[in-house]
Amino acid sequence: MKNSKNLYGVILAGGSGTRFWPLSRELTPKQLLKVFGAESLIWKTIKRLLPLVPQEQVYVISNDKLAEEIRTSLITEKEPFTKVGYLIEPEARNTAPAIGLAAVHLSSVDPDALMAVLPSDHLLGNPDEFLVVLKQAADLAAAGYLVTLGLKPITPETGFGYIKLGAELKDFSGAYPSYAVERFVEKPDRKTAEQYMKAGDYFWNSGMFVFKAATVLEEIERLMPDLYGQLAQFKELSLNEWKSEEAKSIFSGVEATSIDYGVMEKSNKVAVVPVKLDWVDVGSLTAIGDFLEKDTRGNAISGNVIDIDSENSIVFGENRLVAALGLKDMIVIDTHDATLVCPRERAQDVRKIVDVLKARKAEEYLVHRTMYRPWGSYTLLEKGPGFKIKIIEVKPGARLSMQMHHHRSEHWVVISGTARVTRDGEVFDVHINESTFIPASTMHRLENPGKIPLKVIEVQNGEYLEEDDITRTEDDYARS
Repeated sequence: MKNSKNLYGVILAGGSGTRFWPLSRELTPKQLLKVFGAESLIWKTIKRLLPLVPQEQVYVISNDKLAEEIRTSLITEKEPFTKVGYLIEPEARNTAPAIGLAAVHLSSVDPDALMAVLPSDHLLGNPDEFLVVLKQAADLAAAGYLVTLGLKPITPETGFGYIKLGAELKDFSGAYPSYAVERFVEKPDRKTAEQYMKAGDYFWNSGMFVFKAATVLEEIERLMPDLYGQLAQFKELSLNEWKSEEAKSIFSGVEATSIDYGVMEKSNKVAVVPVKLDWVDVGSLTAIGDFLEKDTRGNAISGNVIDIDSENSIVFGENRLVAALGLKDMIVIDTHDATLVCPRERAQDVRKIVDVLKARKAEEYLVHRTMYRPWGSYTLLEKGPGFKIKIIEVKPGARLSMQMHHHRSEHWVVISGTARVTRDGEVFDVHINESTFIPASTMHRLENPGKIPLKVIEVQNGEYLEEDDITRTEDDYARS
C-alpha cells in the first residue's frame, strides 16, 4: 500500500438496531452489544483497522446522544480506545449524507485523505485477510476509484444486494483481482439468487467502501447536487458547531439516501475487489444462531436456560431462568425488562414492535435498566411519579463527575464499600449502612476510594428525573 499515512477509518454507527430488540435499545444499539464475544461489535470493527490506521485517524459518525454512549463504551473496554474521533450527524439521514459529512471533514484535514468506510456491526473471522484486501482497495482508491468490497456468496441469499463484475482492472490486481463494476442489483428472489450463485460473477454488496474523500465529494456534487450544496455549508462550521441549531436546520432539508443508491449505482468510477471473508452481517437476531454453537437438535442456547425437545431454535437468557419446551424454529430473547418470542422467519419484523413501543413512549425502546458508564454502572430498580430508585456501582478508584441537578434531590445509602462524598465543598466518607442527602441545586461528587466495588442505593425525588438534568463542572472523562 502506497498511502498508509493518508488512510482514515470512518465507522458508520448511527443505526438504532431495531431488529435486535430487546437486546438492543435506542441508546444501546447492537454495535454496543457484547453478545458476540467479550468486546462490543464497534470495538471489534475499530480493532480490525488498527494495524493499518492509528486510533487518531479513526472517526465514528453518529448522532450526538449515541456518540456519547459509544465513547463511554470504547473508553471502558479492557483495551480502551481513547483517541478515536467523533463526527456528529445533526440528524440521521442515511449513509450518503453521513459519508458526505465525513468526507467534508477529512478533506479539510488532509487533501489526500482516503476513507475506509465500515459499518459498525459486522463480524469478521479472518482479520489478516481483511487487511490485505483493504490495502489493495486503498491503492485503487488513491487512483480515483470508488471501491466496494464484494463478498463471495456462500448461499443464495435474498437479503443482500449484489454486484456484477465487469472488466478486470489488471493494473490494480494483487492478492485478489480487481474489477470494474458492471452493475448493482437489488435484493433478488430465491430463484434469481440461485442463478447468481451459479453464474459466479455476482458478489454480495458488503457495504464496505474505500475512496478518496475528494473523489466521493466530486461524485456527490455531480450526482447529488442538492446534497452537495448542503454539505458545503458544513465547511464553514467547526465540529462543535455540527451540534448547533444552525447545523440541524441545514440538515433537516437533506434527503435520506443511501450511498449505494445516490452515488455507487450511478457513478462510472466504481471498482470492486471480490473476496471470500468469514463475514457475518449482524442484521437480525438470527445472527445469534449463526454465532453460537448449536446442540444436536440445531438449537443455539445461551444463558440460564433449560430446554427440552426444541429444534432449530434460538433461546437467549440474561439472568432469569428461561425454560423452553418443544419449540421449533423459534426465537426467545429474555432481558431484565422485556422478553421477545417470535418465529425465526419473522426476525426481520421485530422492528414493528419497536415502532409500537416508540409510539407509546415506552422506556423499553430507549434504554436498558442497567446502563454502563466510565466509572461503573447504574441499574433502575423502581420508578413512579416523583421518584426513582437505582443501585449505583462505582469501580475501585473511580469517581463520578462534579455535578448538580436542578430538579431533584438524592439520598444515598451505602450497601457495599466506602463512599467518599463531596457536597458543597465538604468532603467526608460514608460507610456500609450509613447514608447522606444531596439537596437539589447542590454541587456534589461520589467517589470510591477503596479496593472493592462501591454499591449505593440512590433514591431520587423531584419534579423532573431524566438523565439530562445534570450540570458538570469537573469530569475525569472529559464530559463536562
